[in-house]
Amino acid sequence: MTQSNSSRYSEAGVDIDKGNAFVKEIKDVVASTHRPGVLNDIGGFSSLIAIDTNKYKQPVLVNSTDGVGTKLAVAHMCNKHDTIGIDLVAMCVNDIIVGGASPLCFLDYFAVGKLDLHIATEVVKGIAEGCRQAHCSLVGGETAEMPGLYQNEDYDLAGFVTGIVERDSIIDGSDIRVGNKIIGLASSGLHSNGFSLVRKICFEEQNLAVDAHIEELGCTLGEELLKPTRIYVQSVLNVLKNYKINGMIHNTGGGFIDNIPRVLPKGYKAVIDTKSWDQPAIFPFLADKGNVPPEEMYRTFNMGIGLMAIVDDSKANDIVHHFSAVGESPFVIGEIATREEGDAEVELISL
Repeated sequence: MTQSNSSRYSEAGVDIDKGNAFVKEIKDVVASTHRPGVLNDIGGFSSLIAIDTNKYKQPVLVNSTDGVGTKLAVAHMCNKHDTIGIDLVAMCVNDIIVGGASPLCFLDYFAVGKLDLHIATEVVKGIAEGCRQAHCSLVGGETAEMPGLYQNEDYDLAGFVTGIVERDSIIDGSDIRVGNKIIGLASSGLHSNGFSLVRKICFEEQNLAVDAHIEELGCTLGEELLKPTRIYVQSVLNVLKNYKINGMIHNTGGGFIDNIPRVLPKGYKAVIDTKSWDQPAIFPFLADKGNVPPEEMYRTFNMGIGLMAIVDDSKANDIVHHFSAVGESPFVIGEIATREEGDAEVELISL
């Protein structure tokens, strides 16, 4: 009876044995990310994380969830799935580091039409690499085979991170003041937002192939588009050991225009000098090929700045040097000013 039911389920498109084989395949990869405090391996119904009560007096748990959007379509076009997991982790952990939280654990949701063990394993290897970069434990997830909802090897990803921060160390923007400097950390490129517009410009309007070598980019189009999202966690935590940061922004969907106001106190605005950093070639390429106006570019893409830190003017140069020392490419890109009636919350100059 059991064998018959299992066979019919397989005929319907769901292979339980393959799913179990997948868990076995990735078990060591997942375990390689575990930090002290992880109490069990994958395979159970939940994961257990112990909080170091010697380290935290008033611990606050911080949670975030995200995906990588239609960048997944580019991964399929390139048949390259080993870095998209880094993007998934980055989109989540960068969201919590801007509040001062250190990532503790990560879970993923992997939904697919038909489970391909090679593709799925490559995806998880990328997730594990992202977790290692963020010093975050991959403690579990869910693999859902859903024929009829997804086509064959199509898949979608979602990530979930839990972080921790001491209550009096939360960074929420409330300490931002007029005259504070804005330090921008260079992105690796597009990161993981704006890809619906990217695909429209490159593949529908320009009819480019992913393996086309683009002279302006110095690589193939696919190589440029699949550059993994930069993870800023360890660099920021390193700086926070020595310096105070008044506010931080993960510059993702919504770009400068929508993200900066999320941390600004009432009555303040950010003035950004768009000529103060070197923009990766992909951004002028897209603006030119897609005839995208500057204002829309700065609301859709990160334009070469993946994370912003708002700091006291007197400490700005020291913090820039510290970020450089830990491997980032920082630029002083603007400052905080008083917002007068009628002013936008974000003022872009030197466009």
